Amino acid sequence: MHFLGHVVRFIVSAIVLMIVGYIVPQFSVGGFWSALFLALVIAALGWIIEGIFGKRVSPFGRGIVGFLCSALVIWVAQFIVGGVSVTWLGAILAALVIGIIDLFIPVSTPYEAGREH
Repeated sequence: MHFLGHVVRFIVSAIVLMIVGYIVPQFSVGGFWSALFLALVIAALGWIIEGIFGKRVSPFGRGIVGFLCSALVIWVAQFIVGGVSVTWLGAILAALVIGIIDLFIPVSTPYEAGREH
């Protein structure tokens, strides 16, 4: 994936996070820049987890472990990004909504994108 592809992917991810912040209670994003930085942090944390533990444990993996890991990554990311507020229930609901949205707008994981080159 080229640089422009990454930029578009993170812009789409930021828009999805803003939509999720509107839909999900106990999950709020301060604005577009907070959502964009949150998308970058979630991708970085997911890439690190996937690199260490493998695809089955990553937020992008399938099953309950991947789902719970995704919720944990969202919850932890709030401490790194300003303007984001998430409770445990909000992180779980956000992971569910993001997973549903990902069914319709699939993207490759950052780890897979890095391995293609």
